[in-house]
Amino acid sequence: MPNSTLDKAKKGTAVTIIKLPSGIIRVQLIRLGITEGDTIKCIERLPGGTIVVQKNRQEIAVGYDLAKKIKVIIL
Repeated sequence: MPNSTLDKAKKGTAVTIIKLPSGIIRVQLIRLGITEGDTIKCIERLPGGTIVVQKNRQEIAVGYDLAKKIKVIIL
């Protein structure tokens, strides 16, 4: 299981979040229910680099620049 960033996740793969960026972005992700230690699934990769992830039944679109800052383990 290599350490990577969320922008490297392929469609259909699950990842475990190991580190979120600091500051207001971290607070916003936690409000959306995404925290360190969570396992989420990459369900779509949109043109422009946006990644749609799913946690439980909630789908969240994450921009490419933000995805590069979220450290994950690809399962």
